[in-house]
Formats: sequence, C-alpha cells, structure tokens
Amino acid sequence: MIEIKHLQTMATLAETHSVNATAERLFMTQSALSHQIKHLEEVLELKLFERKTNPIQFTPAGQILLKTAQELLPKLQQTQQTLKALAQGEQGRLFIGVDCHTCFEWLLPMLRNYQAKWPNVDLDILNSFGEQPLKKLQSQNLDLVITSDPEPYPELSFLPLFSYELVAVLPVNHPYCQKQWLEPENFADQILITYPVSAQKLDIFTRFLYPKSIEPANIRYSELTLMMLQLVESERGLCVLPKWLIQSQPDFAHLPTRSLGKDGLWSTLYAATLQSQQHHAYIQDFIQSVSEKMA
Repeated sequence: MIEIKHLQTMATLAETHSVNATAERLFMTQSALSHQIKHLEEVLELKLFERKTNPIQFTPAGQILLKTAQELLPKLQQTQQTLKALAQGEQGRLFIGVDCHTCFEWLLPMLRNYQAKWPNVDLDILNSFGEQPLKKLQSQNLDLVITSDPEPYPELSFLPLFSYELVAVLPVNHPYCQKQWLEPENFADQILITYPVSAQKLDIFTRFLYPKSIEPANIRYSELTLMMLQLVESERGLCVLPKWLIQSQPDFAHLPTRSLGKDGLWSTLYAATLQSQQHHAYIQDFIQSVSEKMA
C-alpha cells in the first residue's frame, strides 16, 4: 500500500538526487530508507529508479509515483494548514444578516480592514429585512445577525455591540425647534418619514408612540437615509434616526435634532450568533471591532 511517507520519499529523491541526502533530510538512516524503498518496490512489483546512477533516474513507474507525490503533497500541506487555521479560529465563514437599515452606514466602511485582517474568512453581508434573520441563523444560513430585537432562542447568544440615542430630525425653522425635547403627542400632527419596514421593528413606534396610543398624522416611506434627510430638509416631514448617523452626515449638519422624551430614546444593537460558534476568534474579533468603532 502506498503511504504518505512513500510520496515524501519520492519527492525528496527528486529534489536531492541522492539517497544519502534524502535519508538525512527525512531524518532516517540510509539503510532504513533503502529498506523502505525496497519494500515498496516489492509491494508494487515494480522498480522505481535505477540504482547506481547519478543523478537518480526514475523508471516509468517511478515517474508516475513521483508525479502523484508532486500533485498530492502540496494539497495535503494546504489541507493541514487550512484545518489548523480552522481549529485556531483563523478560517471559516462569516455570513452576516443585517436587521436594521442604518447598520449599513457604519458596517460597510469597517469591513475592508476586517477582511484584510482575516483574509481566510469567507465574508458576506446579506440583506435580511423581512426574512426572519434569526430563523436563518438557527438554520445556519447565516453566522451572525445584527439586530436590536433579541429573542429568547436557547441556542442563540446575543452580545451587545453598542447603544445609541434616537433623535428626531427637524426642518430648519420648524416650530418644534423651540422645544427642548419632543413628546409622543407632538407627532400626532406630523408627517413621519421612515424606512419601509413593519412598525413593530421600529423603536419610535413600539417604545415611544404606541405606549401613548399615538399615531403620526401621516407616514412617508423611503429606502434611503440620504433621501429621508433631503425630504426633511425640504420640509416634507420629520424623521427619527440614530444620533451618530446624523453626526456622520456633514451635508445635513444644519438640520436641528431633538431628543425623544426628557431622557431620550435609547436603543442597543446586538450581535446574535449560535452558541456553538461564538467562540470562533474571527467572530469575537468582529464583535470587538464594532464595539470599539462605535463606542
């Protein structure tokens, strides 16, 4: 039976052209190496190279075995390195589901540095709006979900990424600019510009307006954050966005913002992972990188 050690012997013989040098490189005695080669030739019933030639001349059978060694040994070495990296958490897959529109504003810019740091991680971002990303995480179609709505699934872990304040963005000279903060009833006669997702996914509704049984006078939807800000700028309504997001848009720095309630409306983003995968180093580093960036 042909073994890996036989392939290593053939490849080394081709490099050194010497039985003595091959034995030394493989940490064997010359007699042990000669015995190995002789035993293999007896098993195969074929001569592998011509004796007493300098340099070594392989027979047709030896050339076939040498070619196999040169093809397989690099693949085996690469496989070993891949498995070692996987065991050490340096290689794997990180398919991220994003369950919030504003996440893309900070997520995409940081991925270039992350990918450079973890080149062996297969990274991708999958839009998960309305597709129950936590269910996809459970079925292992995703590896991590960014969400503000942790749910009690026993096989999932929810690790906090960062907390942020949601603020109302107002047109310049809007009457509410005179207020220190806004109350739920202030939205009853306003057009609220928001993302086209269920109200149950938005804190402005579930944690601010609905507890006081308040509905905006009208709701206008926009997929794009910049479009929402342009609509506010043109006095088509007001919107509610993370404060950090407003501060990252210098073209709209002139738009006034107000807190929602005296103490403000705060939310927390979480990284949801399978408990069985959260120990991977590349996942832990991703979570730490986000927390540090958004602190």
